[in-house]
Amino acid sequence: MKDINTEKRGLYIGSAVGLALFTLVGLLPGSFLGGVTGLSVAGFLFGTPLDNTLMPRIIVGVSMVLGVMVSAMVFTAGAGAIGQMVGHVISVIRSKRLREATIEAK
Repeated sequence: MKDINTEKRGLYIGSAVGLALFTLVGLLPGSFLGGVTGLSVAGFLFGTPLDNTLMPRIIVGVSMVLGVMVSAMVFTAGAGAIGQMVGHVISVIRSKRLREATIEAK
């Protein structure tokens, strides 16, 4: 049971680190990439010199929000997965040491 707690702890710590990294590094680039994607989609749909109408603005805004959300998911899920792997490795090392200690005690 302790192994699962170590993996969960690693997952939570990794997710927290990923969220902090997202706020420091990923928020602005996610917004920029989403905005550029939205501009290219709106330009494809409505013509290259975009008018100052509501629909292209909605497309660009929604794509910016999607870009930020995808960036947040990548940072949080990626760092969480790395944290869970580190927690698993730590639990394996602990279980090996525990087995070696019990063998030496006998």
